[in-house]
Formats: sequence, structure tokens, C-alpha cells
Amino acid sequence: MAELQSVESALEALLKDVKAGDVERIDCEAAAGRVLAESVTARLDVPPADNSAMDGYALRQADAGQWLPISQRIAAGHAPDSLAPGTCARIFTGGEIPPGADTVIMQERVEAQDAQAYIPDDITLGDNVRRRGRDVRADTPLLEAGTRLEAAALGHLAGQGITQVGVYRRPRVALLSTGDEIIEPGQSLAPGQIHNSNRPMLSRLLERFGAELVMRKHVADDFATTQRLLREASERADVIVTTGGVSVGEEDHVKHALESLGQLDLWQLAMRPGKPLALGRIGQARLVGLPGNPVSCFVGAWVYLRPLMGALLGCPRMATLPRLWARADFETRTQARRHYMRVRLEFTPEGVVAHAFADQNSAVLSSCLEADALAVVPEHTTLNEGGRVECLWLTD
Repeated sequence: MAELQSVESALEALLKDVKAGDVERIDCEAAAGRVLAESVTARLDVPPADNSAMDGYALRQADAGQWLPISQRIAAGHAPDSLAPGTCARIFTGGEIPPGADTVIMQERVEAQDAQAYIPDDITLGDNVRRRGRDVRADTPLLEAGTRLEAAALGHLAGQGITQVGVYRRPRVALLSTGDEIIEPGQSLAPGQIHNSNRPMLSRLLERFGAELVMRKHVADDFATTQRLLREASERADVIVTTGGVSVGEEDHVKHALESLGQLDLWQLAMRPGKPLALGRIGQARLVGLPGNPVSCFVGAWVYLRPLMGALLGCPRMATLPRLWARADFETRTQARRHYMRVRLEFTPEGVVAHAFADQNSAVLSSCLEADALAVVPEHTTLNEGGRVECLWLTD
């Protein structure tokens, strides 16, 4: 019996010599989810001038404690005049603080009458003033290379008036589903056949991880067909992902077809689910062969495909999933394989609780429906209810 290998050693082999792809410049409006290939420096101060944090009155703090003439009205987007000594200005949220003013008092504390305002004397210098550059200073780092451009990052770019950025090209992925028993949804099932649940599931996960799906094919249990489609995939994609066909059965043709076209390393991993894993190359394309069981595909995508896509995208934060410790509301015992259990996390005042799906079999895809983490139970471990367990948070 082959010796079981660790998940860490498989990841090391998978990511060896992986480099980010080419750089392309795209419009920021089309950059959501993409990864910066170059650091961006701020061009502007944000905010560009001192402004009011609320509706109220701008004044010199030294003039408080008396009635002051209201000398001007300042709305956001309009340049103010200098504030004359002994006066105040009606100002609205976002309005620029006029030269000569140093404080804003909220309107609820002011009595206004006949173009004058009574300002109480218990106000603090600088109250309710948002200073120029409080958020961003010009000529300072804005976003680092490797940043994934989600909502806040896109807002940062827009706030600087930036319309184009350099990003890494998305990895091109070919997804091949093997097996005569696999039938596409919408087709009638014959005895012994099942619908292809792995393709839509992996397609969605790969897209979440930043990939571009360039090929999605079903591969019949035939050596010549498998070889032809693998060759086509290697010409179109950076990464080929297969499901099924990497075991030692007579109808498992991916292994032999890959060996005829390139190189293969078949791993037997000390993990459950997902014991078999195929890693290989055909030309410049990398191949990751996942088991056919849907839960094994789901777990394998998070454990292997996510960090691979992250490396190809130049995104360091995708190298590992966020980890947290939780209290288990279940018990289990492992033997020679590390167990990745699908759990739902509950955040309570007493801490995080991990609720495991009752049936953890690798064919039970419903165990992944509400899973927001994988509870990792090491090899040769007894985990009792109430014990601490490390969880991998399933997040982009």
C-alpha cells in the first residue's frame, strides 16, 4: 500500500515555480475582482480640503458664547469666502470649512434668529471638522500590488480620479468532467447514470477564485477521446481541472492519457475527503485531477484550486484560507487521514461554535450547502464535544 502523503507536500508540489500571468491595463469599471499587478500611489488628498462632518455652523471657537451674524451659506461642492471675524457661516455636511473658521457646531445646539445664531460657549476647538488628507495623503501608497479589487479598493481608485489600472491576466482554466455515468442536467437518466453536479459547482468556485473558464467538456470513458480533449485543453488553458478518472480502474483513462501527453504525479493524500489527487503538466498547462465525488471536489477546490489561482493572479492573501478556532458541538475520531469536516459557524457571546453536518460522506453534497468553514481534525485525533477545533473559513 502506497504511503499517504500530506496536504502540505501536495500544495508545495502544486505551487512550485508558479508565477503570476501577463499584465494588462483595463478600465476600473471592468476591474471588479481583478488583482493589481502594480502598486498605485495617491495623486490627491482625500478629503481635498477641511470640511464639515455635519450640518451646523462654522466659526472661530474663540467667538463662541454669543450671538453671531450669519455671514454666508456653504453647501457641499461650493467654494466658501473667508469668514469675517465675529461672524459664523451656515454650513452643511461636506461643505468646505471657510478660511478663518476652526470649528463646527451641530445645528441642534444653535438658536438661529433674524440672520443671527447664538453659539453656546462649551464647544471644543476643531469639533466636527474633517481635516484635509485625513483619509489619503497625496504621494503616499494607495493600493499595493497583489490587492484584489473589491468594493472599497475600487472606491479608493475612483476617489483619486483613476480610470485605468494594470492587473494580472486571469488564469485560463479548462474543466473536464469524466465518466460515462455523468449526464448533463436536462438530459434523461438511464439506469446507473447521474447528473453532472461537479461542473456547475466547480465553475462557480473557479470564477469566484478569479479564473476564466475557457473550456467545459464532458469526457467519455474512452482513451482516445480523453487524450484528444486533454491535448485541446492544454492548447487553450493555463490550468486543466479534471474530475474523476484518476484512480486505478480499467475505465480511469485520465491517468494513462496524461502520461502519454506529458507528466503525471499521482498522490495518495492523508486527507478525508479527497484521498486521490493527480498533479501534472501537458506542455505549459498544469493539470489538477480531483476525485469524482462531489464533496471531494468541493473541498479540493478550496484547499488546492484557490491557492493555485491566487498564485497565478499574484494575490498573496489567497495563499491560505483565514483560520479561526471554534468549540465543536460534535465528536469524531480520525485515523491515518486528516478530516476536513463541513461545518456552520455560530458566533455567540461565549465564542465561536462549529456545527457539523450530520452526514460527512464524500458523496453527500448537501453537507456543503450551509457550510461556511472546514473544521480540520488532525490525523489520529479524538475530538470530543466541546473541544477546540481549527476551522478554515470559506471566503474569497
